[in-house]
Amino acid sequence: MEDPVAHKRSVTVADVAKAARVSKATAARVLGGYGVVSGKIKDQVMAAAAALEYRPNELARSMSTGRSGIIGVVVGDIENAFFSLAVRGITDAARVAGFNVIISNSGEKLEAEKSAVDLLIGKRVDGLIVTPARCDSIDHLRHVRRAGMPLVLFDRTIPELDVDSVTGDDREAAIAATRFMVGEGHRRLAYVSAMDAEGNGFIDIGGISNSAVRERVEGFVSVLTEAGSPNPVHYVRLGATDQPQTDAVIKRLLADPSPPTAILASDSLVGLRVFKSLQSLGLSIPDDVSMISFLDADWTTVTVPPITIVDQHVYEMGKLAGERLVARIEQSPLAVERLRVRTRLVTRGSVAKR
Repeated sequence: MEDPVAHKRSVTVADVAKAARVSKATAARVLGGYGVVSGKIKDQVMAAAAALEYRPNELARSMSTGRSGIIGVVVGDIENAFFSLAVRGITDAARVAGFNVIISNSGEKLEAEKSAVDLLIGKRVDGLIVTPARCDSIDHLRHVRRAGMPLVLFDRTIPELDVDSVTGDDREAAIAATRFMVGEGHRRLAYVSAMDAEGNGFIDIGGISNSAVRERVEGFVSVLTEAGSPNPVHYVRLGATDQPQTDAVIKRLLADPSPPTAILASDSLVGLRVFKSLQSLGLSIPDDVSMISFLDADWTTVTVPPITIVDQHVYEMGKLAGERLVARIEQSPLAVERLRVRTRLVTRGSVAKR
């Protein structure tokens, strides 16, 4: 039997106007929220719209008002608790200002990010918040600016782009975490990141395309240099992109003639993978290997022992980015700012004295 609902056409403004016994122009003013009509007429139109289950055509509305009421967000990895918390902050800020949010996940892949940005521009979003997969390939982001669309960068900065950004104090956070481990007597420290490895494993810090990773590695290396390490980048490892890759990274580190006694994990996903890798090898934290992870993820408080973390205040970062973009959309006269949210080290039981 043919489903009559499948062929039911969309209710139009003209349908609402006819049911409310007003002109189409009057119905459009009420439904679009512009112009002046009496309270009685407004009630008539809204009652008719409700009875007919009218749904506005957002594309038509954006063409007539110049606004879609939608913000586009492109994040690196929504599976990562960092970005989940950030999106919560962004959407809360957007909702308060009357905006909806479309979220796209790039998977930290540049081409996926470019496609997402193009799609969101095509959806006529009012502004974009983007976490750049690479900070050295930015033509698509320049296009956003040329199109006159407000843009805020999240978690990473690109000095060549004259746009607002919201990040953590990544270099200072890594310095604080590394100094704590050095202060506990550790001298052989490893830094493990999920960023894809390139080349033959040689770490060119200046060539790291992710600004957050680069700044953290710089902070990590600076402390080891101060502590007199002869080769502070020796234990820096990229490529911990999943559990098998992380297992391989940890095994190679521990097979070193002088293995590291402590590990700094670049984010909560990497931290959990490192924790599992050490467990699978039968190693104890912190007796055999100490560790610190970025982000106060839920898992870090339920392990034995609980994990020392860098609290990044991610919700606040996301909320600040959302508020900043809304201000740009509302055309507030703001100077471009690169806003940094301070972090704090929360010490628990995962770092032993040496």
